[in-house]
Amino acid sequence: MPRICVCGLDDMPQMVDQIRPGRLISLLPAAEQPPTPRQLKASDHLRVLIDDIDRPEPGFCAPGRLHVEKLLGFLHASPPTASLVIHCLAGVSRSPAAALIALALDAPGREREAASLLRKAAPFASPNRLLVQLADTALGCAGTLVAAVDSIGEPEASLAFKPFLLPRVL
Repeated sequence: MPRICVCGLDDMPQMVDQIRPGRLISLLPAAEQPPTPRQLKASDHLRVLIDDIDRPEPGFCAPGRLHVEKLLGFLHASPPTASLVIHCLAGVSRSPAAALIALALDAPGREREAASLLRKAAPFASPNRLLVQLADTALGCAGTLVAAVDSIGEPEASLAFKPFLLPRVL
């Protein structure tokens, strides 16, 4: 069964070995981007060059419309039968947001269900609000994706971040 694995940078190589994904998404600034794992072609590794911020700040790259369009294009071109590994630095904010976006793309109208699955799998997750807002607009969700994130409440206060799995398709 195809899955979405969400993790931090340190866990990414092991998760790629374990999951054997068809595609990989790295959401990190350029200086922190890892090399493409040997198991994947460079064309199957999307690099979204963003910092973990949800509003513009000098010296940082906030997620923008073009970043989200690039992410959506890559996800749309990803076969639903292929597993994905999505990572950022800790696996807490940018990568959970991207995983939620992947689920929303494949299951319009089921945004709350996707957010609920995310919260159950990762009580510590705090999806990057700007990425979610931009995707909500790009997908024409009319606020339902943002409302879905709001509906799951605040994350647990924990530093026990660990990789987690979601179904590839709801």
